[in-house]
Amino acid sequence: MLINVMYTDHRFDMIKADRLEGFIRRGDVFKFKRSTGWVTIGIDPIREHSSARHFPVQKERRQIVQTVYPAQTVQQPSQHL
Repeated sequence: MLINVMYTDHRFDMIKADRLEGFIRRGDVFKFKRSTGWVTIGIDPIREHSSARHFPVQKERRQIVQTVYPAQTVQQPSQHL
């Protein structure tokens, strides 16, 4: 499905619906058209990014794990012979 958009430089275009979120996140889109009318980014309510649809890649997962479980210094038990 194609969505009517107005870019921040006031040009109009039609983009694929699955690409709209990326354009909004980059700040490229000023408005987009819903069936109920034009939506202005930053003024009208829009859905937030669904984390259920976002699966972090390996590097992002490492960063998340390191944030939640920071590396701790593990002391090895001393060995007395």
